[in-house]
Amino acid sequence: MADSGAETIKLLTDIPRVHARGRGDRVAVEFEGRRLTYAELERRSNQAAGLLQALGVKPGDRVGWLGKSCEAWYEIMFGAAKARACLAPINSRLAIPEIVFILKDSGADVFFVTPDFFAAAEAVTAQIDRPIRVLAVNGEHPGFESYAARRDSAPAPALDAPQPDDDVLQLYTSGTTGLPKGVRLNNANYAAFLALRHQVEGFDYAPDDTVLIVMPLFHVAGTNISYAGLSAGGPLIVMADFNPVEVLRLIEQEKVAHIFLAPVMINVLLQTPQAKTTDFSSLKTVSYGASPISEAVLKAATETFGCGFIQFYGMTETCGAGTTLAPSEHRGELMRSCGRPWATLEARIADENGRELPPGGIGEIEIRGPIVMAGYWNRPEATAETIRPDGWLRTGDAGFMNEDGYFFVHDRVKDMIVSGGENVYPAEVENAILGCPGVADAAVIGVPDERWGEAVKAIVVPAPGAEPDPEQIIAYARQRIAGFKAPKSIDFIEALPRNPSGKVLRRELRKPYWEGRDRNVG
Repeated sequence: MADSGAETIKLLTDIPRVHARGRGDRVAVEFEGRRLTYAELERRSNQAAGLLQALGVKPGDRVGWLGKSCEAWYEIMFGAAKARACLAPINSRLAIPEIVFILKDSGADVFFVTPDFFAAAEAVTAQIDRPIRVLAVNGEHPGFESYAARRDSAPAPALDAPQPDDDVLQLYTSGTTGLPKGVRLNNANYAAFLALRHQVEGFDYAPDDTVLIVMPLFHVAGTNISYAGLSAGGPLIVMADFNPVEVLRLIEQEKVAHIFLAPVMINVLLQTPQAKTTDFSSLKTVSYGASPISEAVLKAATETFGCGFIQFYGMTETCGAGTTLAPSEHRGELMRSCGRPWATLEARIADENGRELPPGGIGEIEIRGPIVMAGYWNRPEATAETIRPDGWLRTGDAGFMNEDGYFFVHDRVKDMIVSGGENVYPAEVENAILGCPGVADAAVIGVPDERWGEAVKAIVVPAPGAEPDPEQIIAYARQRIAGFKAPKSIDFIEALPRNPSGKVLRRELRKPYWEGRDRNVG
């Protein structure tokens, strides 16, 4: 079903303007009982634009955000875009030195902060040698200005027409392999995203579909699902944090139609007792991505939720777009695939020199199209390393394409384990382990081995109340994958370290085993 006003929504800034005119009294964003209609979103985002201009923000400037997801994020994001500035949300799970680095790197002089991070904002701004205007969002702080008060008294904005090359969102990479890099996403990128999503099965949301946002708004999955729901003219329900019991309650009570979940979230929901009695009949789609998912978890989820599942494969550097596995394609061997490219996008498998490999060849997945970022902020060398001169973006993921054009991801290129001259990809081994009785979660790493160079080790999280036997786990895996890929040893852990998108921080798991040695990959 086409969006209400789909013909006129071409840029992100069109969303509140068009729907204020056609669906002004409909709820745009609901957060903890507070409801923001489309008319209010248009008015408040204009006020936010006027506030930013009054604070000296100019086109091209970055605007900082540190906080929980809430309705004000949307006011400020659209307001910044209208002022031709760029919102730069900061991962709220980072340490103070990392936040300091990002605020310095972005050059943002205006910084919006929610109450949970007031102390962090104090610590951060104390370490920056330029004036920072800090505005408190949804709370009061004696040393910060009130966003609501400044917004409501702001002068009318002087709005110029947005330009295609205006950066509208700067999302920082997680920094698991070094200092975070600011990914510049501009109006042209998101114009392509808004146009292309209508051609993705299950992603063409209807105007009255309720969309539940549980991914953080410093992550491309949180922003993209938000933009899809809002461009359709439907209501978003936004959660500050992922709470599995509350997610299940909202799905049933609010008749949620669409949700994006990282695989770890899907696994947690399946293990939540209330999932057995929740009414999932309103769900049309569960989208997932951002990290690998096991076949066992995906099969259990499709049976439990009873709706269409959409896998999205992409990167922050591609606006989260790339390939998709549609609901109708979740069958048989394709359950292990990340699908085929979105319409008008290209994907390929390439060797180290950028030569395209034939079907079946294992190499690096590369993506090309109008959704590829404008580049990394202040990082021309890193941009050149990631985007080839002919426009192909190197994802850093290893995989292959089959004869029918479906792509299969093995793992991050740097996470590959080389054991006795054989390449082993952790995700493939994890997939073989995760169906084993007594196993709730697992990650696979390479550890030093005098004979083989590296040996495959599994780090396993036992299911509640279970005490799985290591030899049984190894035997279970050997029935499903080649012997050289199966883990040679098992260690147990209470929980796996993950970044906000759900990716396992394998470097943290590897660290104690490689102490004093030279392996140090992402």
